[in-house]
Amino acid sequence: MHRTGMTELEVVLAVARRNSFRGAAQELGMSTTAVSSAVAGLEARLKVRLFNRSTRSVALTDIGQRYVARIAPALAQIKSAGEEASVGPDEPSGTLRINAPYGAAYLLLEPLLKQYAQRYPDVRIDIVSESSMVDIIAGGFDAGVRLAESVPQDMIAVALSGDVRMLVVATPEYLERHGVPEHPRDLLTHRSIGMRMAHGGLYQWELERDGQKLQMDLPVHFASNELLAIKQAVLLGLGIGFISEWFIVDELASGALVPVLVPWCPSFGGLRLYYSGHRFVPARLRALIELAQELP
Repeated sequence: MHRTGMTELEVVLAVARRNSFRGAAQELGMSTTAVSSAVAGLEARLKVRLFNRSTRSVALTDIGQRYVARIAPALAQIKSAGEEASVGPDEPSGTLRINAPYGAAYLLLEPLLKQYAQRYPDVRIDIVSESSMVDIIAGGFDAGVRLAESVPQDMIAVALSGDVRMLVVATPEYLERHGVPEHPRDLLTHRSIGMRMAHGGLYQWELERDGQKLQMDLPVHFASNELLAIKQAVLLGLGIGFISEWFIVDELASGALVPVLVPWCPSFGGLRLYYSGHRFVPARLRALIELAQELP
């Protein structure tokens, strides 16, 4: 029986993360040819195809997905144990990999990641942003960041923020031209700015007041999956938007954006850092958790 080397496993996981041989090569500091050869060699020994390749894309096969799901946690444990043994249990090292939704990295930079980088300059920080939920263990991440309501139940969560609200906002000029909505149904006559979700559909605005919950399917005149583009579209007066108050603190304070339908915008649980309670916690992650608990 042939032995599978650690390097081959790391290559397979990198290709799976990047959906690209070239991207995996850049991440690992290898040549594209070496990455391709490592995958091909492993597939030959396993006698299965782990990836479907075309000139445009690389994607895991069904067998590949099951294989990666099994080896990723084990490889993460082995790597963490090796780092712990080589540098000591209390010295953060290596690369801190975090999976977070779009825009969350911006929010995390000040003050959490700024102070973390200052305290532990030898730790590399790698944040991957995507709107859809992922298996952080299979993906090789130390931790994930999501809203409290989205954290998987089998994970340990640490609060990164207080409660937050999604606010219906527009510019004063837009409201002067189109009128101020007094009830959610009035939004049907407005030009709305939509959020494109990972599955391709549009996010339905969720409004609630006195136990009455509404999901608004509004006519969209501008849509994007990028939060900063949505914010800019609202600031340009292209329509009325539904944006987390985190991203518009300055604009609300200056009056550049005006909130409407505020009683229909209740608070909900904010951002949480989460990680598996069923695996070894590396020093670099413990340090981040401790810092998050220190900060107000």
